[in-house]
Amino acid sequence: MAATPDTTDPRAARFRDELHRTVVESLDLSRIDRWSPERVRTEVKALAEKMAPRVDRSLSKSSVDGATNEVIDEVFGLGPIEPYLQDPKVTEILVNGPDQVYVERFGRLQKVDARFVDAGHLTRVIQRIASRVGRRIDESSPMVDARLPDGSRVNAVLPPLTPDAPTLAIRRFGAGMTADELVKLNSVPGPVLKFLQQCVAGKVNIVVSGGTGAGKTTLLNILSASIPANERVVTIEDTAELKLQQPHVVRMESRNVNLEGKGGVGTRELLRNSLRMRPDRIIVGECRGPEVIDMLQAMNTGHEGSLTTVHANDTRDALKRLEMMLGLAGFEVPVHVMRAYIASAVQLIVHVSRLAGGERKITRISELRGLSRRHRYIVRDLFSFEQRGVDEGRAYGAFQVFGHKPEKLLAQLESAGILVPNDTFRAREFDSNSNIFLEDK
Repeated sequence: MAATPDTTDPRAARFRDELHRTVVESLDLSRIDRWSPERVRTEVKALAEKMAPRVDRSLSKSSVDGATNEVIDEVFGLGPIEPYLQDPKVTEILVNGPDQVYVERFGRLQKVDARFVDAGHLTRVIQRIASRVGRRIDESSPMVDARLPDGSRVNAVLPPLTPDAPTLAIRRFGAGMTADELVKLNSVPGPVLKFLQQCVAGKVNIVVSGGTGAGKTTLLNILSASIPANERVVTIEDTAELKLQQPHVVRMESRNVNLEGKGGVGTRELLRNSLRMRPDRIIVGECRGPEVIDMLQAMNTGHEGSLTTVHANDTRDALKRLEMMLGLAGFEVPVHVMRAYIASAVQLIVHVSRLAGGERKITRISELRGLSRRHRYIVRDLFSFEQRGVDEGRAYGAFQVFGHKPEKLLAQLESAGILVPNDTFRAREFDSNSNIFLEDK
């Protein structure tokens, strides 16, 4: 991580400001944009070493190095938050104003010492982010949702929509988590994750539900690794976050309207177009509107094994959300027809939650078995996590296997040559801290 300058030393602050002005005036920034980060840092450091004696001979080397790093971050990076973008342990950066910066490490938010000079400084950094990805943000268009080159997702809002100060949120996506890491973090027992992987390989239609930051996209990435390499997969997202490892993947990303209010391409248009691209499977990063009609249609018409996510509080709430989205999309049919449409498409619902202390777990897996005679969903819970308390700020509890055998799913998997061990569904509990069956301890 870059050295942090002593902002309380007026000599270092004066040198930083002078170096900043000189860099902007003397270097061709358009040319520097094509340089490697190493060359940029070398050039600016050489300039700083030459300037330091002229500005103040009493400056220490650490003060010069710290001020130099800050200027590099300010001119070519994202200012005070640049060091946190370089820290692999930081998963989220939240800026509530010039002097309120929070970062998330290991699932916990903490306030850090980074601060911007003023609201104008923060606004300039936000505008720099937007310009890098071909977006514009100002008073006439005060919101932006974009993606950094490393895949991190950025959302920023300017006054007057935020009366106090500009705000910035960066959700980082690193190298990605593996299935083994998910089990080691006690987010799900190994046999349960193995069953989900078998369902993906066997073309079961799955909806992943959960709240913001619960880990829906992470789970989708992990599950998608079980898609056979010979299948053609089309992914559709608002902001491209999925990182599939298969060789035959077509990635599609929606586009916002331009300054004239034209040129926008939404998820629904992309989904409709994808059906003409001969996909074996379709993965929609998140269903949140009219595209749900086309997603369910795809699941119902020869694109088995498709995956998507929805915002919901539980697996049953996810079904209500799908109903609501169908209604808002103008799907004007009786409720029982709407439910039959959903029940014929969705087979498994997996809910992920972010618990007290920041831990993310798969908290429920439910099978949608169809509709009853009274047109109600027949939902059977296969696995769940039962929270039993909070210890030192962290939730604890146990994973439960309910003992219900999903006969219809198992028949589908067997026809695909996938055999699920009978023991997978035997009623029992896992210790959430070790993922060991309690009866085996």
